[in-house]
Amino acid sequence: MNVQEAGGCPVAHGRMNHPTEGGTNRDWWPNQLNLSILRKHNDVANPMGGDFDYAAEFQTLDLAAVKADLTALMTDSQDWWPADFGHYGGFFIRMAWHSAGTYRIDDGRGGAGAGMQRFAPINSWPDNGNLDKARRLLWPVKQKYGRKLSWADLMVLAGNVALESMGFETFGFAGGRPDVWEPDEDVYWGPEQVWLGDDRYTGDRDLEKPLAAVQMGLIYVNPEGPNGNPDPIAAARDIRETFRRMAMNDEETVALIAGGHTFGKTHGAADPDRYVGAEPEGAPLEAQGFGWKNSFGTGKGRDAITSGIEVTWTATPTQWSNSYFDNLFGYEWELTHSPAGASQWQPKDGAGANTVPDPEDGSLSRPPTMLTTDLSLRLDPIYEQISRRFHEHPDEFADAFARAWYKLTHRDMGPRARYLGPEVPDEELLWQDPVPAVDHPLVDAADVAALKQQVLDSGLTVSELVSTAWASASTFRGSDKRGGANGARIRLEPQNGWEVNDPDRLATVLSRLEGIQRAFNESASGGKKVSLADLIVIAGNAGVEAAAKAAGHQVEVPFTAGRTDASQEQTDVESFAPLEPTIDGFRNHLGKGHRLPAEYHLIDKANLLTLSAPQMTVLVGGLRVLGANAKQSPVGVLTTTPGSLTNDFFVNLLDMGTEWTPTSEDAETFEGRDRTSGELRWTGSRVDLVFGSNSELRAVAEVYASDDSQQKFVDDFVAAWVHVMDLDRYDVA
Repeated sequence: MNVQEAGGCPVAHGRMNHPTEGGTNRDWWPNQLNLSILRKHNDVANPMGGDFDYAAEFQTLDLAAVKADLTALMTDSQDWWPADFGHYGGFFIRMAWHSAGTYRIDDGRGGAGAGMQRFAPINSWPDNGNLDKARRLLWPVKQKYGRKLSWADLMVLAGNVALESMGFETFGFAGGRPDVWEPDEDVYWGPEQVWLGDDRYTGDRDLEKPLAAVQMGLIYVNPEGPNGNPDPIAAARDIRETFRRMAMNDEETVALIAGGHTFGKTHGAADPDRYVGAEPEGAPLEAQGFGWKNSFGTGKGRDAITSGIEVTWTATPTQWSNSYFDNLFGYEWELTHSPAGASQWQPKDGAGANTVPDPEDGSLSRPPTMLTTDLSLRLDPIYEQISRRFHEHPDEFADAFARAWYKLTHRDMGPRARYLGPEVPDEELLWQDPVPAVDHPLVDAADVAALKQQVLDSGLTVSELVSTAWASASTFRGSDKRGGANGARIRLEPQNGWEVNDPDRLATVLSRLEGIQRAFNESASGGKKVSLADLIVIAGNAGVEAAAKAAGHQVEVPFTAGRTDASQEQTDVESFAPLEPTIDGFRNHLGKGHRLPAEYHLIDKANLLTLSAPQMTVLVGGLRVLGANAKQSPVGVLTTTPGSLTNDFFVNLLDMGTEWTPTSEDAETFEGRDRTSGELRWTGSRVDLVFGSNSELRAVAEVYASDDSQQKFVDDFVAAWVHVMDLDRYDVA
């Protein structure tokens, strides 16, 4: 597959207008902020309704019965899409793999957690060719179990059952992935406008963040080699970088590739450019969601075309074995081409002839074949060492593949509290960001009130209390459910050293809070304890309440105890590094090296915090007047009474007596001067000024700037604050 042969632009030209559609604002103003991503997945769009509890429904599912139905399906070959070798196992492994394989660690987006393979653009990516048939094969099972089994869970479970039905022992399965009902418009899949384009690279093949796949429309790497160049060493470089960005190390990478390629085959009976029709989203109405119509021969079975590569790796493609490594190391390989002209590899000198079965006719056979990316596991020195060890120790290989497959298919589910079902393994794994179980009585309302008073009497300021709690909780990412206040990882590496957290100031605050925690735990009766994770949130709540009181409002911030404190040994420093907010509009922190303006990053952060536009707006306004900026920066603190929870930020931002001008050519910071006298009043960032510039955000800001909105501002800030503090509390959801 190369760019030149990849087909046309996926954006429709000469498209038909219809009465319900006009030109969008973004057609006129392409750089306009996209606030629609803060309005996604609302209850109105959910046919199950807002009160539907998928977790409760899944708990009533007879998982054994579902697995029995799936096992029967594996060998129930259908004429409209027959099973290779009489078994759909390899097909469903690919479907599950590609459902999960969109995950990337830099922003936590992608993955199997919402069943996104059903929707555009993923359902029509070139790398997902013919997986529409895999999902359609599963429809009778989905139809039978209905609301008890989501598509997201079913696709992963089908992959597990496929492995088990072919003799492999999986590590486990967790349900709990609720479906969504619309595409994720907030995911940036790359800048390209053609399938298989690779404009994402600069310099010496430097891949743009947060992307992980090498080309538009691929899950991982090009199996023929970089841009179709059949160079296994160059391909190894792509493999290593892509799998690293998908949270896999070298050993996990080898295990996944070798384990997955033990089964099934690829499909390249003829040239896809000549014989294969439009993808599902471009197919005609009567195709009913099917794409890639194949006019070659029967269009299925032996004549199937997907990638254009025609590879079967082993003589036993429906059985777990070590044959993949037997073949990889047992033959010398030479470059050849599939019937479609795609680059692939076969044994030299005709070796291995007639050892691999035909997918349709058991009386026919062929030699084993490999992808360029398979040869990478032999020719890259690091991959080769791992591969030879796995070849010599099959049990070690099986365990590594089982664990890597489990990680692949569960990586974006978040904490183990979300894992449901009888097959959840007992073993806690480091990549799950484990926290200890609660093993003591929790603090009650009287304890919380007493702790708040101790915090306020400790000499810590409102700014310090609010900043620390926000820094702890706002690491949460709704994409892969990582981060958050539970675990108190703000006191551990790497978070305690992040620039945005002002490490020296943070250490002082944490030391004071640890002293309060220690004193309480030593004196409390009945074994009652407070974790530092809980105390950080309690302290932040105390700061908010004190600031509201200073502004003339009496509020009590809701609090739910039960967080625990993780250890450094439970924290993977490398894995947590991508959670660092190198740019954070909520704290007016602007790091270096960002290609987009700061306000775009604010919207992205708000999206990851699952905030609506009003929630984002009220939080920014409140955090500014509470002095929560990184490094205590005065930028955007549009009040003369910092530490009081007032609506001053909005009142002063919208004051027509102030004229704003940029202070430098990059227009990152601005001065607000008296329109008449020229006297300097305020300084602000792009994030601050966007609430007066963007028409949608200004409309919300006007609500909070109104004379009768002071109480509403406080109430809405408290509600949004609690939302963020509790984002990772799946244990009480």
